[in-house]
Amino acid sequence: MAEATDAARTVLLTVDDDPAVSRAVARDLRRRYGDRYRVVRAESGASALEALRELKLRGAPVAVILADYRMPQMNGIEFLEEALDLYPGARRVLLTAYADTNAAIDAINVVDLDHYLLKPWEPPEEKLYPVVDDLLESWRAGDGRTVDTTKVVGHRWSARSSQIREFLARNQVPYRWYSSEEPEGRRLLAAAGQTGLRLPLVVTPGGTALVEPTERDLAAHVGLSTTPAADFYDLVIVGGGPAGLGAAVYGASEGLRTVLVEREATGGQAGQSSRIENYLGFPDGVSGAQLTERARRQATRFGAELLTACKVTGLEVNGAARTLRFADGSAVSAQAVILATGVSYRQLDVPGTAELTGRGVYYGSALTEVAACQGQDVYIVGGANSAGQAAMFLARTARRVTLLVRAPQLAASMSYYLLQRVQESPAITVRTDTVVEAAHGKDHLEGLTLRNRATGRTETVDAQWMYVFIGAAPLTDWLEGTVLRDSHGFVLTGPDLSADGGPPAGWVLDRPPYHLETSVPGVFAAGDVRAESAKRVASAVGEGAMAVMLAHRYLEQS
Repeated sequence: MAEATDAARTVLLTVDDDPAVSRAVARDLRRRYGDRYRVVRAESGASALEALRELKLRGAPVAVILADYRMPQMNGIEFLEEALDLYPGARRVLLTAYADTNAAIDAINVVDLDHYLLKPWEPPEEKLYPVVDDLLESWRAGDGRTVDTTKVVGHRWSARSSQIREFLARNQVPYRWYSSEEPEGRRLLAAAGQTGLRLPLVVTPGGTALVEPTERDLAAHVGLSTTPAADFYDLVIVGGGPAGLGAAVYGASEGLRTVLVEREATGGQAGQSSRIENYLGFPDGVSGAQLTERARRQATRFGAELLTACKVTGLEVNGAARTLRFADGSAVSAQAVILATGVSYRQLDVPGTAELTGRGVYYGSALTEVAACQGQDVYIVGGANSAGQAAMFLARTARRVTLLVRAPQLAASMSYYLLQRVQESPAITVRTDTVVEAAHGKDHLEGLTLRNRATGRTETVDAQWMYVFIGAAPLTDWLEGTVLRDSHGFVLTGPDLSADGGPPAGWVLDRPPYHLETSVPGVFAAGDVRAESAKRVASAVGEGAMAVMLAHRYLEQS
């Protein structure tokens, strides 16, 4: 049974069938929030629901509910689904083990999950309290009222539906997915006056129906910032990956008026990683989504402004100002700019893949599609760390994961620790010297033609799921004619700007470019977009911080 409740104070409820864990959660919550909130503890879903019903009858508000996923009789998702009917405004957290992160992703759609925490959360000052603080702040801002959820109606094999779901998920926008073939999906289509021929349909919390919306239009309707609050800043950061977020944190914390501009979703490729295990300070690993969300919260707390769905199309030098032009014709200027646009996944250029992208062929992790891969055969193209991480993640639920590697062996492209795990996994098969010749399917992926590069032998295999990780290309075409780049499009900086290590042609200052400074004074590059960068999360964050330090130096001398 749950502990006695107290209607005089707002409740934080925690439920875990392991008594020791249950006591530990309650203890940590009381230590931080006990003077302001009543912490109610339960050791089963049934007793927790009983406590919630009693609280409801007494009129006691419930702000946050934390539930363990693995509980007998009623698991955490089932409990939260029933709790949602009693306290729809309460913020919901699922406590999971590393092996259950896919269940937490599923819970986003089932119970509008606000967050999931990996156990153990030691130390709570870093892993538990910041999450609960943000949830309480969000709950107070809404006065505990029901938080309406964005609804997405689409088709399983609709490429655009997949893109919209991925956009919402990566931007931490809660949404509920409805198939256009199920009754509720049909009801929503009818209410919006749609036949289902144009998908997806997105219904915002305010009741606005958007048919096949662009990312920018969707972002504006679901509460994401898309327009800068000012015309001029101290620092504009282009790109919201680890380098950009690192720069935003350090820039804002150092008192610079900072705005970060992202064309899709913060996190970049790292944000799509199922697990990052070699990042300093996370011995048990951290998902890209978790790391991104923490960095995003940290940046905004320091006062950085984050814009989403803003595509930058040009950079201009106007005296001391550096002006960025956007695709919609608007612009923003700053004294200094940090280019942190990262890279995009390279496309697999073989027959059939373009037509089937988003319909069985995916670039990157595409976490919103992972649940559908349960019990299925999955193919992953690529041999670097991102492919290995995806293979390990998918192998937990897929029937079989086949890693298709162009090279004769994995050792040259994959970190040793990850290579060992891939080779030890019974669910993963590695096929070296193998490339995809063609993808087949009418409405969705149905098969692949594979070729062995050593023997020349080809074969066709049944396949409905293929994830592609074959390298990346920088997103720098918009810098043509303004900033020097190498032959592959990566931005040149510092001593790499000229063959002799000196200033590039046209350099107007009486000092050489700083280490991360481009051919345009006051414009810096950090992370994967920079030529000769390490292409690692830790180095990208470090370069973001270093770029801010050099921007400060530039501003002081201007």
